Amino acid sequence: MLSRTRTSAVAVAAALALTVTAGLAVTGAQAAGSKSSGSKSSGPAWTAAWAASPQRASAGFKPNWSEDGFSGQTLRQVVRVTEGGDRARIRLSNAYGTSPLHIAGATIARTKKGAAVEEGSVRRLTFGGRGSVEIPAHGQLSSDEAGLNLKRFESVTVTLHLARTTGPVTFHAQSFATSYRAEGDRLGDAGAAAFDESTESWYLLSGVDVRGGREGGGGERAARRDSGIVLFGDSITDGFASSTDLNRRWSDALAERLAKAGKPRPVLNAGIGGNLVLNDSAWYGERGTARFGRDALDLPGVGTVVVLEGLNDIGFSESDTPTYKPAPKVSAEELIAGHRKLIRAAREKGVRVVGATLLPLGGSDHYGERAAKVSDEFNEWVRTSGEYDAYVDFDRALADPEDGERIAPEYDSGDHLHPNDAGYRAMARAVDLADL
Repeated sequence: MLSRTRTSAVAVAAALALTVTAGLAVTGAQAAGSKSSGSKSSGPAWTAAWAASPQRASAGFKPNWSEDGFSGQTLRQVVRVTEGGDRARIRLSNAYGTSPLHIAGATIARTKKGAAVEEGSVRRLTFGGRGSVEIPAHGQLSSDEAGLNLKRFESVTVTLHLARTTGPVTFHAQSFATSYRAEGDRLGDAGAAAFDESTESWYLLSGVDVRGGREGGGGERAARRDSGIVLFGDSITDGFASSTDLNRRWSDALAERLAKAGKPRPVLNAGIGGNLVLNDSAWYGERGTARFGRDALDLPGVGTVVVLEGLNDIGFSESDTPTYKPAPKVSAEELIAGHRKLIRAAREKGVRVVGATLLPLGGSDHYGERAAKVSDEFNEWVRTSGEYDAYVDFDRALADPEDGERIAPEYDSGDHLHPNDAGYRAMARAVDLADL
């Protein structure tokens, strides 16, 4: 359960990095969180309804297209929004690109099944009024808005035509959702026949935002503009071992629980498998303290962030994982110092920040006497320090009653580190909704 602790949050203006998009100077906040340059409409602020944290191109654990990129192809990706509205836009990221990225065209539509979309729902997207756009190296941008009524928990399909050779592309390695590729320009296809290649990663797409509409779907009042919840962390937040294409990560379970309780709020997933608080990795993204602003605090409409991260910092040095070596031996004090940086950053933005204890790791490849000791010390700090605004105790919620060092068998995916679908639902149940 979440435990309230007393804090004083002070909102401080943050310096904004300059991003140049489509030949226009746009601040980082505009690119991520406010009206797209070139959009002439006015109205309610945007709310992030879905998000994925960008990563540099890498081989990953499963075959993906990030290192080869795309050339004369159409990419189709399916995501589920956790907020509804009558207007939508997409956010694209070339954060790790070393050259400009040309988008020849883009659409958004309601998903039918697999790579198929509902006929009549396809909306051509524009960027500053143009049908194509160039994203500069290391840049990001938002599309103009499109009129598309979306209900909460509806799946939407974003299609990108990549006519030119891209080279390696920014992506999100582990989507636990299927993405599709076709040769040529297939933007106008409602059917799935041409999309005969697939992977389980997302490419270039970092967000879907919504606004407008009195309700968020299902007859429920739409969430307040500042009520979005970001879950920030590593593979457990990312949803590792959850069922592909079924939206059974703990972020999905929490959004569903909030809606069922009559307290609907957007829930955004900012997990990256293998991510660390303190160190960068070629496979596992920039360290948490470096990406926290971009991937969590700067998303439009965010009011709360839940931080669950540190198992890899303390566990990689115990394992034989060849993708992160040499792994430093991190102390509880060092890990806590990293979390304090996250807390300070959230407070400067006026965002509520909730900590989480690390899950049991006994029996996993991250387990060892030193890692167990550091985990216990860190978890005790989360519970007793009062430095987070509140905390959720996943360690106790998922522990085996017969052996507190291990995940309970009914919640264990089999590697003794990651929960299964039932375990992710148990994580959502462990949260005291009133304290969010």
